[in-house]
Amino acid sequence: MQVSANGIALEVDDRGPPDGEPLLMIMGLGMQLVAWPEGLVDLLVARGFRVIRFDNRDVGLSQRFDSLGVPNLAAAALRHTMGLPVASPYRLAELADDSAALIAALGFESAHVCGASMGGMVAQHLAARHPQRVRSLTLMMTTSGARQLPQPGWKVRMALLSRPQDPHSHERIVDHFMHIYGVIGSPGFPTENEVLRERLSASVRRAYRPAATARQLAAILADGDRTALLAGIRAPTMVIHGLADPLVPVEAGRELARLIPAATLDLIPGMGHDLPQPLWPRFADDIARIAGRDRGAYASDTTVSPT
Repeated sequence: MQVSANGIALEVDDRGPPDGEPLLMIMGLGMQLVAWPEGLVDLLVARGFRVIRFDNRDVGLSQRFDSLGVPNLAAAALRHTMGLPVASPYRLAELADDSAALIAALGFESAHVCGASMGGMVAQHLAARHPQRVRSLTLMMTTSGARQLPQPGWKVRMALLSRPQDPHSHERIVDHFMHIYGVIGSPGFPTENEVLRERLSASVRRAYRPAATARQLAAILADGDRTALLAGIRAPTMVIHGLADPLVPVEAGRELARLIPAATLDLIPGMGHDLPQPLWPRFADDIARIAGRDRGAYASDTTVSPT
């Protein structure tokens, strides 16, 4: 369904009991709501959540921003490397405002929030800018953007900056995404090629907006270091990060847990930068656990054992 939030038409999937605790799921760079696996959604619904997935502005079936043009990513990356300001068609803080407005548009005062990768960056802004809207916060495979943190290697960067051999061929576009997932996926929990290809093919059929991905990448570069925001986050926070993440190295997760007051950290061996099926129950348990703390079920802060 389409919902108007912050003056923008957002595509929303609302699943679970009407009286369930609302859980807003914010996806990452250029990714659609369907990137949150159905099986994970089912596990969260079984734990009592009303799961709200949505397409961020400019991707999937949400409102397009093609009139803003395509940013020069090479120039933006150079300016970012030199510590200079980066221009972007819109800011991550604006995506956070979209999320806050969506919570209100759906009739909720607040919601539990889970953000992955760029979605975790947006969730940081959401918790800092709209604390009254966030009951609990789960940050998955994401970062503060601090410049001193380890960065992805050249193989990963080249994979992300690569383009399909034929941008008009469905099969070549899917091949392109298969290559990216082969580079950033979880070495300890590899997804079968047929399963991954079917999932990616369905996503490309639903929508394919490479220009929007470029605009969102520019927004990430323009956002820079969010460290100053983290100390002000008051929502109970769970940080989930893979020890084998090649895109956002695990030091970023450790830093988030250190800088966000009383955050809980779950480090997962073998996990890369994806959502492999064997880990869905663990993700659902982590999200439910931190949501339970918001209800006073957890009196102390602990670090989840990386088993």
